[in-house]
Amino acid sequence: MDRTRTHSVTRTAARKGAAGLGIALAAAATVLWSGSFVAVRALHDSVPPVQHAFWRWVIALVAVAPFAAREAWRQRALVRRHLGHVVLAALLGVTVYNTLVNQAGVSTSAGNMGMIMAASPVLMAVYERIGGVRLGARRVAGMLIACTGVVLLVGKGSLSVGDFTAGDLWMIAAATCFASYSALLRRRPAELTGLTFLFATFVLGTAMLLPAYALSVSAQGTFSPTPTTVGPLLYVGVASSAVAFFAWNKAVSLIGAARAGTVYYLQPVCVAALSYMVLGERTTWTQLLCMTLILGGVVLGTAARAR
Repeated sequence: MDRTRTHSVTRTAARKGAAGLGIALAAAATVLWSGSFVAVRALHDSVPPVQHAFWRWVIALVAVAPFAAREAWRQRALVRRHLGHVVLAALLGVTVYNTLVNQAGVSTSAGNMGMIMAASPVLMAVYERIGGVRLGARRVAGMLIACTGVVLLVGKGSLSVGDFTAGDLWMIAAATCFASYSALLRRRPAELTGLTFLFATFVLGTAMLLPAYALSVSAQGTFSPTPTTVGPLLYVGVASSAVAFFAWNKAVSLIGAARAGTVYYLQPVCVAALSYMVLGERTTWTQLLCMTLILGGVVLGTAARAR
C-alpha cells in the first residue's frame, strides 16, 4: 500500500512538473513572438513581406542546423514515412502563417496584430474538443474571459468588432493557420523527435517559399541590408523562429494545444508593452482594463488540470 501511495505521489509530482515546464515554455514562446510583431511592423516599409518570411526561415535554419541536422538525417526514413503530416505542418506554420503576418504588418499596427492573433487559442481548443479532449470547466471559463478581453480590445471597449483594415483580415487568416498548425503538433508522429520535426518543417517550409520569393524579387527588387533591416531579421530568425518554435512545440507536447493556447492570450499584453517602448504606439485605459481580463483568464485557464 505504501509503495502504491509513493508511486502515486511520484506520478502526481511528475505531472505537475511537466505542466509547469509546459506553461513556462508556452509563455517564453509567446513573449518572443510578441517581439516579432514589433519587428514586422518596423520592417513593413523596407522589406517586402515574402522576402521577410524567406530570410527569417533561412536564418532560423542556420541557427537550428548545428543542433538538429545530424539527428534529422538519422531519422530521414521516418520523415519520409510521415511526409504528408510534416509537409502540412510546414505549409501552415512556416510558409503561410508568417507570410500572412508580414503582409498584415503593412497596413495594421503591431498592437492590433497581437490582439487579433490572441484569438487563435479559441480555435485550438475547438480542435482539441473535436479530437475528444475534455477541456474542463475552469479552462473553458478562463478561455472565455480572456477571449472577451480580446474582443473588447479589438472593438475599442465594445463587444462589437470595429472597422477592420486589410491588415486585420490578413491577421485573422494568420491566426487560423497558427491554430491549425498547433493542432497538428499534438498529433506529431511519436517516432519523430522534436528537433527532427522542427528542422524538417523549417527546411520544407523554406523550400515552399522559394517560388514566391523569386517572384517578389523579380517584381519588387531586393531590400538593402542595413542595420535597421538585418537586426530585426536576425531577431525573428533566431529568437522568434528557432527558439520560440522549439519552445512552443515542446509546450504543446507537454500540456496540449488548448492549455498552451490559454497562455498565448498573454500576447496582446506583451505586444502592447513592446510596441509602446519600441514604436511609440500608445495604450489606452480601455486597453489596460481589457488586458486585465486577458491576464485573469490566463491565470484561471492555466491553473485548471485534470484530476
